[in-house]
Amino acid sequence: MRVGIVGAGNISGQYSASLARLPQLQVTAVCDLRADRAEALAAQHGDARVLGMPELLAAPDVDVVLALTLPATHADVAQAALGAGKHVYVEKPLAASVAEGREVVKAAAASGLRVGCAPDTVLGTGVQTARAVVDAGRIGTPHAATAFMTTPGHERWHPDPEFYYQPGGGPLLDMGPYYLTSLVHLLGPVVRVTGASARPSATRTIGKGARAGESFDVAIDSTITGVLEHASGALSTLIMSFDIWAARLPRIEVHGTAGSLSVPDPNHFDGPVELFSASAPDDGWVDVGVEAGYRDAGRGYGLADLALAVAADRPHRAGDELGLHVLDIMESVQQAADDHTSVQLTTTCRRPDPVAGVVDLTA
Repeated sequence: MRVGIVGAGNISGQYSASLARLPQLQVTAVCDLRADRAEALAAQHGDARVLGMPELLAAPDVDVVLALTLPATHADVAQAALGAGKHVYVEKPLAASVAEGREVVKAAAASGLRVGCAPDTVLGTGVQTARAVVDAGRIGTPHAATAFMTTPGHERWHPDPEFYYQPGGGPLLDMGPYYLTSLVHLLGPVVRVTGASARPSATRTIGKGARAGESFDVAIDSTITGVLEHASGALSTLIMSFDIWAARLPRIEVHGTAGSLSVPDPNHFDGPVELFSASAPDDGWVDVGVEAGYRDAGRGYGLADLALAVAADRPHRAGDELGLHVLDIMESVQQAADDHTSVQLTTTCRRPDPVAGVVDLTA
């Protein structure tokens, strides 16, 4: 599948490295507001051309648009690509709001085209091995999970961190897609959420870069907690925070009637998966090894999965309905926190197919 990349910012480097070694994909065009960035990215892919947006959308040698733009523009780029008859794959989140995301999903269905959405970290050996353990019944019936993302804040390392603390930012929208997409893969869709949030600090101070020492106002809550009720009956507890200096909380754990499972950092593609079995408690936590997932995966593997799915006429795993559902979970948790209530979700999705066994897409 021939790829036109829209957006050549920081994240494009990680995608570029993967796309260069995936035989399912070929980068043929690059577009960016800055010509120097577009030219540097295109140079990594042989004969790829630098084009303006209209030219890229009209190019006959572009089958799918990879949108690596700012989140606020994801829906616009997706709609433009679909309108031009191209498949599209967008960085997370699918759109800036559930309302925008719904329109993208509707447009894709009407056109018969595919929309993929990051994160694709869930297709690596970490989450997929964890899913294989759950699906095999090795923890019994899963009934609870925890998901924790804690940090003292991105202003410690980011030279211009204000956008993380403005509407549209915050720990849930920034990091939540990795954790929530993993929970849906492991436990299925969510039907209802509750939430609460707090803003311990009214200002932040930039720690590094040319503006180090400069303070700015915090316009959103920087700690948010939620309880997710899955359609399966399982309950997930979520904590996302930019206010915690240190913690010993696990990234993700899944608990069942016959054991517990430790899942690696969902922002990465691999990592140890550890099982505690009620039938062998003296063994403690045991590393189960690598049992499933795309081997040595990186950002862009979701797009390769989409290309393979189109060829095989099967659903792709990093799909738009999953992306919309995860966006709905985040929006609903925030609404529940703001209104001090519970919120019934208005979307659902099918649990994506697992990656059966360990698969090398570069072979």
